[in-house]
Amino acid sequence: MEYIYAALILNETGEEINEDNLTSVLEAAGVDVEESRVKALVAALEDVDIEEAVEQAAAVPAAGGAAGGASAGGEADEAADEGADEAEEADADDGDDEEEEDDASGEGLGELFG
Repeated sequence: MEYIYAALILNETGEEINEDNLTSVLEAAGVDVEESRVKALVAALEDVDIEEAVEQAAAVPAAGGAAGGASAGGEADEAADEGADEAEEADADDGDDEEEEDDASGEGLGELFG
């Protein structure tokens, strides 16, 4: 998860999400950086609009009837929601064609988590 959070920090501060910047953020946070995970994340995020992904992730709890969702949460909650949604997507591979079409924008991210 810390790799995703580091990418979100870079995005929020307007910095380019590349291997050097991602590694710097992770090292500053005291994470033992795995170069292969950094490379995989940078490659997976290459064609992803992170702002759009954060907005969609924040909208899911509100649409599902969960109290608080996007209205009570700040940017940190949105980032946590996105990370949790991506982890759930990686774990929930049931082969549903309709779900695969919805997840096309985050294709490849699930492979980072097993």
